[in-house]
Amino acid sequence: MKLNYQTYFDNVSESDAALSPVIIIPGLFGSIANWRGFADKLSKHVKVVVVDQRNHGKSPHAPENSYFDLASDIVELLDDLNIEKASICGHSMGGKTAMVLALVAPQRVDRLLVLDIAPVSYTHSHAPILEGLSNVDLKNSKSRSDVERQLSSAVPDKSTRMFIMLSLGGKIGSYFWRLNVPALQKNLPLIGGFPINLLADRKYLSKCVFIKGDLSNYVDSEYYDAIRGFFPSAEIQKVSGAGHWLHVDEPAAVLDLCLGFLQKE
Repeated sequence: MKLNYQTYFDNVSESDAALSPVIIIPGLFGSIANWRGFADKLSKHVKVVVVDQRNHGKSPHAPENSYFDLASDIVELLDDLNIEKASICGHSMGGKTAMVLALVAPQRVDRLLVLDIAPVSYTHSHAPILEGLSNVDLKNSKSRSDVERQLSSAVPDKSTRMFIMLSLGGKIGSYFWRLNVPALQKNLPLIGGFPINLLADRKYLSKCVFIKGDLSNYVDSEYYDAIRGFFPSAEIQKVSGAGHWLHVDEPAAVLDLCLGFLQKE
């Protein structure tokens, strides 16, 4: 699948020109729009590409949304951009995409950066959010504020709601979600899970870092064995004062950790 993407190639300093390009893969409900500021700052040091995963942003919709499908999309993007090998940085669902890509096509991944997710199945569900999205009466909504109001019962947290509102397109009378809500609902068990059995004999042996928010429970210490089972060389770094959306809560700290890892010999 041909993904929508945005490149940040023009600002790299001469001293960092030899670094592999970085592909940033947003998480569930995320898109290029959520990463522009971060990507712009990172691009002062390394070439950056930010993607919309399938069923998100301006990328095509499809009924399939397994992590093998998502990883295959990134390989196709690398081929289209003539990038033989890249550093892959994924957040949440995008982090699982990045992990599967590194395990099935390690020759295409220079370094792996995984933000606040582990190679495990999670018991919590985003089903209420998707149900809320499907219940909004977009056709008869009179404003974006009206859409947000309808979404508020399913997404009571204001910051999360505004994050999701970035996926609202169109205008009065023709609003639409850029998210493929039916496909995401159908594939939610796959999204919350991880294909452990299908990847049980695989390891990614190159440089790898897991960066977690210390206020998040997505990368608890009980998951460290699972991480190092697939990624034996993994470093695990913590960002103080950050929750699951750590790049929003503490962008400077996350940027420093990512850049330090990318520049490490």
